[in-house]
Amino acid sequence: MDSSIGQPGAAEAQQIRVNFTTTSPDLQLPEGRTQLLVPADIKRYGLSRVLNSESMLDTPSPIPFDFLINGSFLRTSLEDYLKANGLSAESTVTVQYVRSLIPPSFQASFEHDDWVSDVDVLSETSRAGVWSGGKFVTGQDRILSASYDGLLRIWNKSGNVIATSSSSSLGGHSASVKSAKFISASQVASAGLDRTVRIWKYTEADDYLSGTLKPTLELYGHKAGIESLDVHGPTGRILTAASDGTIGLWTTSKSAAPAAPAGLLPGANVSSSKKRKIASTAPQRGPLSLTQPHTTSASAALFDPADATVAYTASQDHTIRTIDLTTSKVENVITTSHPLLSLCAIRRNGNSVLLAAGTSARHITLADPRAGAAATSVMTLRGHRNMVTAIAASPENEYSLVSASHDGTCRIWDLRGARAGTRAEGGGAVSESVYVIERESQKSSSSSSNTKGGDVPGRGAKVFGVAWDRSWGIVSGGEDRMVQVNRGRDLLAVD
Repeated sequence: MDSSIGQPGAAEAQQIRVNFTTTSPDLQLPEGRTQLLVPADIKRYGLSRVLNSESMLDTPSPIPFDFLINGSFLRTSLEDYLKANGLSAESTVTVQYVRSLIPPSFQASFEHDDWVSDVDVLSETSRAGVWSGGKFVTGQDRILSASYDGLLRIWNKSGNVIATSSSSSLGGHSASVKSAKFISASQVASAGLDRTVRIWKYTEADDYLSGTLKPTLELYGHKAGIESLDVHGPTGRILTAASDGTIGLWTTSKSAAPAAPAGLLPGANVSSSKKRKIASTAPQRGPLSLTQPHTTSASAALFDPADATVAYTASQDHTIRTIDLTTSKVENVITTSHPLLSLCAIRRNGNSVLLAAGTSARHITLADPRAGAAATSVMTLRGHRNMVTAIAASPENEYSLVSASHDGTCRIWDLRGARAGTRAEGGGAVSESVYVIERESQKSSSSSSNTKGGDVPGRGAKVFGVAWDRSWGIVSGGEDRMVQVNRGRDLLAVD
């Protein structure tokens, strides 16, 4: 059954026959309504209105849609897209419709005293919030930032610092903190260039306007700076990746943790003539295990989202490795073409996982850890202009993620859209970002924080860390000494 839409006189204007399709069971069109004629100059917003109309899906409230043709998102008029891609307007064009990702509008920036190396969030929907269960206080949404000045800071939604970690003389880090995570609403883990992992007890005053970070455990074992850490609240376990290629597994339990290596404790290398007592405000312990699966710097280590006995690691030796944490054995190795600087696990189809690895070559490689070493990339995400230093999966779905880069931007990707890569791109499936988030502190007056993928981004400071949360939105931090918050707003007003 064919239909046509348009304003009076549209019959004389060029029209294109479209066949609508979707993979979403709840958005299927009634039989006989999948094909219709549309004006050639129609764009995404117009097509979205068509689908929401009474004669099509007849939705109770408008649903914003995006549209793919041959795996690529429609970002121009239908006519211009077909011309640009050498597709005929005479035949029926199959258009896949999917729910849109919301543009990341700027919400706030919080000024820091030094470069922000990492960020994490606490909310009712965050990992730590869920792990906290009934101990999470509704409305107690917080941001955790790690800094090159060696301090941790916890922020409320008003942009006020309500807690700061101790200095090195009082049990804090003695060098830059590279990574920090909420374990729960009352516990934080951090690690950095002083080669230590530190556990902190976090408490807030009754009015929730101030708080304290008290050091409760110091963990020693690494002999090189720690680049990143991941946590698993239910088991109290921590994973670390260090610049000498080692991977550490730790526990937050003082009684279960082994003794700390004596030679790595503060003051161990001080000569006897100058030896003095170095005070520690917290117990000192060692790792549950420390292995060296990589031949050069390990940039990331994370727990499998569904199985805390499995870890994934990434390294500048070009490899992603799957490690059985119960045996410390490497179960799988995926070799890529470039040094890897960041890693993220995307949980898909129940318990399956897709790994996204940021590279020094400016792109993101998607890999299936269940595949053998011969099958490396599932898809390549291209668009960044400099190395990709952090990646976070969407909390809303299994097909989008955000990445941070030294090019001064964060980019949002939709894995539902892909095209065939050119020879210069190495072939395979290639996807491009759908939105670019610039640093508000660095943007020129003519730039836009909602720049569509493919447009020229602003010239911002390097971004080192990013987190994505259903309550907070996208939180990032970097060289501009700012913690920046972006959230989706007003998608139906965007064309």
